[in-house]
Amino acid sequence: MERKKLSDEEIENSLADLNDWEAENGNLKKHFEFKNFAESLAFINRVGAIAEKLDHHPDILFGWDYAEFFITTHDAGGITAQDFALAKEINNLMENGKWKMEN
Repeated sequence: MERKKLSDEEIENSLADLNDWEAENGNLKKHFEFKNFAESLAFINRVGAIAEKLDHHPDILFGWDYAEFFITTHDAGGITAQDFALAKEINNLMENGKWKMEN
């Protein structure tokens, strides 16, 4: 996938396909909430595996009941199609629930 920086219009059009993601300071950003620290950690560990597979790594803030993702393509100087692909994978992971820990 080409790492070409998207225009503001391309970013706005692509955001329409992502639930609750926003573009801020050259990043795609989304905040997720969880029941506790273990769930937050389990989710970001699964995202980490996806990021390794895609060779595209987000910045992540997380704590007791949340994880926040910031995705950009540093070598392109902003948001690219690859960032949107990773954001879609993160959304799919949340929606399918396969990241959840077994009781």
